[in-house]
Amino acid sequence: MAGHHHCAADHAGHGHLDPRYRRVLWLALAINGAMCLIEIGAGVLAGSVALQADALDFLGDAANYAISLAVLGWSLRWRAGTALLKGLSMGLFGLWVLFNTILHAVSGTVPEPALMGAVGSLALAANVAVALMLYRFRTGDSNMRSVWLCSRNDAIANIAVMVAASGVFLSGTGWPDLLVGAVMALLALSAAAQVLRQAAAELRPERLLAGE
Repeated sequence: MAGHHHCAADHAGHGHLDPRYRRVLWLALAINGAMCLIEIGAGVLAGSVALQADALDFLGDAANYAISLAVLGWSLRWRAGTALLKGLSMGLFGLWVLFNTILHAVSGTVPEPALMGAVGSLALAANVAVALMLYRFRTGDSNMRSVWLCSRNDAIANIAVMVAASGVFLSGTGWPDLLVGAVMALLALSAAAQVLRQAAAELRPERLLAGE
């Protein structure tokens, strides 16, 4: 574990200024922006809460990458403050997905599995590519941590969407889609809690005075 903490300290000090990290963020921003538009349309057409949740997640991640690019050269105080805001937005996303899942459960919506599967496959490929690009930057400050967690959650969520599409096809009901929506919500809430805890720790006076 000592090596892990050393790596984290190195990234917190200068990893966010790595030109490779900036290039990865720009590419991730473009991919997530495009996938958000695709999944918004597909989610409405398929009547899938999982796809709609994933579309909103793509939008949130695009904003996440844009904000991260904007604050790369700022002090730890500002980067941690930005991470606090992103952590709160991740939590709000989780609550929105839970609410939307409940609405679909009450209305008895049965999504279109073929469209879910096709768009889910495309989204999975996009998110796995972004997660692999960001993997080396996963242990930096809370801002970098929030970027990695969002990307990791997206890849996991898209695997879940594929499972949901298969479940809807086999069962003829919307429950697999609703279950995945609930899992995605809990994943977002868990990640939000992690980011908020780390950002709060970085904003402690002793950390700021240390000049990290």
